[in-house]
Amino acid sequence: MPAHPPLRSHSAIVQRGVSLIELLVGIAIIVIAVALGAPSFTEWIYNSQIRSTAESVHNGLQWARAEAVRRNTPVRMQLTSSLDDSCTIATAGPSWVVSTASPVSKCSSSNTDIAQAGQPVSGRASATIDSGHAGVFGFNGLGRMTPTTSPTTKVEDAVINIQSSKGTCAADGGSLRCLRILVSAGGQIRMCDPKRGTGDPMACIP
Repeated sequence: MPAHPPLRSHSAIVQRGVSLIELLVGIAIIVIAVALGAPSFTEWIYNSQIRSTAESVHNGLQWARAEAVRRNTPVRMQLTSSLDDSCTIATAGPSWVVSTASPVSKCSSSNTDIAQAGQPVSGRASATIDSGHAGVFGFNGLGRMTPTTSPTTKVEDAVINIQSSKGTCAADGGSLRCLRILVSAGGQIRMCDPKRGTGDPMACIP
């Protein structure tokens, strides 16, 4: 009867690990992948900051309009430099407040005229706000735009551009998806993408 080969003990089994060359190759592949994906990831971050800023401003405008209708009294939304008592109205934000009166230097919660306030939307990000209309938007009890005082504004269509300090908008030949908020004299508030073509629901031109 043929003899069986002796069984090898577990301690005798050779455990093969990763060689130094294989480890270096793996690290090199990871580094290359990260380097190739970094620009796209960075661009995604900037686009996300633009969108979150646009959504915050859009929500503030919608809130002001809804409050005006609910209270049946003029309510305004204004972009401000901060949310404390040092705040001033600023066409570039980065914060906003909704109130029944001008909140200049009275943006803290102690001001009973303040109905709602928005946290800084672009102060810690690359997104920038470019607002005309003196940074103030008034609405009446019918939800339509109404003139304001301190500062004085008139009823007219308004545009708020949300862009980035880190690049060029796609509509201008760049790669960033900048957004725009349109406020009509009739009170319609809409967020759109200047890059989208006519007929697209997100286009700035109907």
